[in-house]
Amino acid sequence: MVEVFITNVQSEEKANSIIHELEVLFPDYMVNFDLEDHDKILRIESENINTEHVIEMLNKKNINCEILK
Repeated sequence: MVEVFITNVQSEEKANSIIHELEVLFPDYMVNFDLEDHDKILRIESENINTEHVIEMLNKKNINCEILK
């Protein structure tokens, strides 16, 4: 399963921090960002993805996050 999220993450440093945190919380997630895309894409691949938790976690960090439709 793959989920793609639109975010407002601007910096590589912030993206790496989020990737690290997600991989600690969810060791089975494969996580990456495409900051060159105008939607600042967050891509997560895993058997089961808790999209609500991902969105909530990023929102608590004042990062806009929504599923790409």
